[in-house]
Amino acid sequence: SGLMYYTLGQRQGLGIGGQKHASDAPWFVARKDLASNTLIVTQDKQHADLHHDRLRCDSPHWINGKARAGVRLTAKIRHRQQDQWCRVDYDDNGALIVAFETPQWAVACGQYAVLYDGDVCLGGGAIDAVWHAAESPPARFAAG
Repeated sequence: SGLMYYTLGQRQGLGIGGQKHASDAPWFVARKDLASNTLIVTQDKQHADLHHDRLRCDSPHWINGKARAGVRLTAKIRHRQQDQWCRVDYDDNGALIVAFETPQWAVACGQYAVLYDGDVCLGGGAIDAVWHAAESPPARFAAG
Protein backbone atom coordinates (compact mmCIF):
# COMPACT_ATOMS: atom_id res chain seq x y z
CA SER A 1 0.00 0.00 0.00
CA GLY A 2 3.03 2.31 0.24
CA LEU A 3 5.58 2.63 3.04
CA MET A 4 4.20 5.97 4.16
CA TYR A 5 1.05 4.22 5.38
CA TYR A 6 2.92 2.12 7.97
CA THR A 7 4.52 3.11 11.26
CA LEU A 8 7.16 1.44 13.39
CA GLY A 9 5.56 -1.00 15.82
CA GLN A 10 2.28 -1.18 13.88
CA ARG A 11 0.58 -4.56 14.16
CA GLN A 12 -2.89 -3.96 12.74
CA GLY A 13 -3.76 -3.76 9.06
CA LEU A 14 -0.61 -5.43 7.75
CA GLY A 15 -2.52 -8.00 5.73
CA ILE A 16 -0.19 -10.81 6.78
CA GLY A 17 -1.92 -14.11 7.26
CA GLY A 18 -0.74 -17.01 9.34
CA GLN A 19 1.10 -20.04 8.11
CA LYS A 20 0.24 -23.64 8.83
CA HIS A 21 2.40 -25.03 11.67
CA ALA A 22 3.88 -21.58 12.41
CA SER A 23 3.59 -19.20 15.31
CA ASP A 24 0.33 -17.30 15.60
CA ALA A 25 2.11 -14.39 17.33
CA PRO A 26 1.32 -10.95 15.88
CA TRP A 27 3.51 -9.34 13.26
CA PHE A 28 5.03 -5.89 13.89
CA VAL A 29 6.54 -3.35 11.51
CA ALA A 30 10.23 -3.34 12.48
CA ARG A 31 11.71 -1.10 9.81
CA LYS A 32 11.04 0.58 6.49
CA ASP A 33 13.73 0.59 3.82
CA LEU A 34 12.82 3.49 1.57
CA ALA A 35 15.67 2.84 -0.87
CA SER A 36 14.34 -0.61 -1.77
CA ASN A 37 10.67 0.13 -0.96
CA THR A 38 10.69 -2.75 1.53
CA LEU A 39 8.61 -3.17 4.68
CA ILE A 40 10.45 -5.32 7.25
CA VAL A 41 8.20 -7.13 9.75
CA THR A 42 8.89 -9.42 12.68
CA GLN A 43 7.01 -11.55 15.19
CA ASP A 44 9.68 -10.78 17.81
CA LYS A 45 8.48 -7.84 19.92
CA GLN A 46 12.02 -7.60 21.35
CA HIS A 47 13.67 -7.29 17.92
CA ALA A 48 16.53 -4.74 17.97
CA ASP A 49 14.93 -2.66 15.19
CA LEU A 50 11.98 -1.98 17.51
CA HIS A 51 14.08 -0.49 20.33
CA HIS A 52 15.92 2.83 20.20
CA ASP A 53 17.57 4.85 22.92
CA ARG A 54 18.15 8.12 21.06
CA LEU A 55 16.02 10.44 19.01
CA ARG A 56 16.29 13.83 17.36
CA CYS A 57 13.74 16.63 17.07
CA ASP A 58 14.84 19.07 14.41
CA SER A 59 12.69 22.03 15.53
CA PRO A 60 11.79 21.77 19.22
CA HIS A 61 9.16 24.10 20.66
CA TRP A 62 9.57 25.34 24.23
CA ILE A 63 6.64 26.49 26.37
CA ASN A 64 8.30 26.66 29.83
CA GLY A 65 11.96 27.35 29.12
CA LYS A 66 14.44 25.56 26.91
CA ALA A 67 15.80 22.31 28.38
CA ARG A 68 19.44 22.67 29.39
CA ALA A 69 21.93 20.25 27.86
CA GLY A 70 23.03 17.45 30.16
CA VAL A 71 20.10 17.78 32.55
CA ARG A 72 18.23 14.62 33.60
CA LEU A 73 14.57 15.00 32.64
CA THR A 74 11.70 12.73 31.73
CA ALA A 75 10.07 12.33 28.34
CA LYS A 76 7.06 10.72 26.74
CA ILE A 77 6.71 9.54 23.17
CA ARG A 78 3.17 8.18 23.62
CA HIS A 79 0.05 9.70 25.14
CA ARG A 80 -0.38 7.37 28.11
CA GLN A 81 3.23 6.29 28.48
CA GLN A 82 4.94 6.39 31.87
CA ASP A 83 7.57 9.12 32.13
CA GLN A 84 10.93 7.84 30.86
CA TRP A 85 14.26 9.12 32.21
CA CYS A 86 16.50 10.81 29.68
CA ARG A 87 19.21 13.40 29.14
CA VAL A 88 19.06 16.06 26.48
CA ASP A 89 21.67 17.63 24.25
CA TYR A 90 21.73 19.68 21.07
CA ASP A 91 23.57 19.11 17.81
CA ASP A 92 25.52 21.82 15.97
CA ASN A 93 22.33 22.98 14.22
CA GLY A 94 20.26 23.32 17.40
CA ALA A 95 18.26 20.11 16.97
CA LEU A 96 17.23 18.47 20.23
CA ILE A 97 18.88 15.10 20.96
CA VAL A 98 17.19 12.93 23.60
CA ALA A 99 19.10 9.96 25.06
CA PHE A 100 16.91 7.59 27.07
CA GLU A 101 18.30 5.63 30.00
CA THR A 102 16.33 2.59 28.83
CA PRO A 103 15.68 1.79 25.15
CA GLN A 104 12.16 2.72 24.07
CA TRP A 105 9.87 0.50 22.03
CA ALA A 106 8.78 1.55 18.53
CA VAL A 107 9.98 5.14 18.48
CA ALA A 108 8.85 6.42 15.10
CA CYS A 109 9.59 9.50 13.08
CA GLY A 110 6.57 11.78 13.06
CA GLN A 111 5.65 11.03 16.68
CA TYR A 112 6.24 13.75 19.24
CA ALA A 113 8.67 13.67 22.14
CA VAL A 114 7.53 15.78 25.10
CA LEU A 115 9.96 16.70 27.88
CA TYR A 116 9.12 17.26 31.54
CA ASP A 117 11.03 18.65 34.50
CA GLY A 118 9.05 17.06 37.31
CA ASP A 119 5.42 18.05 36.71
CA VAL A 120 6.34 20.96 34.43
CA CYS A 121 6.01 20.38 30.69
CA LEU A 122 8.98 22.12 29.04
CA GLY A 123 7.97 21.40 25.45
CA GLY A 124 9.23 19.06 22.77
CA GLY A 125 8.99 18.40 19.09
CA ALA A 126 8.33 16.06 16.22
CA ILE A 127 10.78 13.18 16.04
CA ASP A 128 12.73 13.20 12.78
CA ALA A 129 15.36 10.51 13.46
CA VAL A 130 15.94 7.58 15.84
CA TRP A 131 18.97 5.40 16.50
CA HIS A 132 20.78 3.13 18.95
CA ALA A 133 23.69 4.42 21.04
CA ALA A 134 26.06 2.07 19.19
CA GLU A 135 25.08 3.64 15.85
CA SER A 136 26.14 6.95 14.41
CA PRO A 137 23.41 9.58 14.33
CA PRO A 138 21.47 9.53 11.06
CA ALA A 139 22.23 12.27 8.53
CA ARG A 140 19.90 15.22 8.60
CA PHE A 141 16.98 15.00 6.21
CA ALA A 142 17.11 17.33 3.25
CA ALA A 143 14.52 20.08 3.32
CA GLY A 144 11.69 19.75 0.82
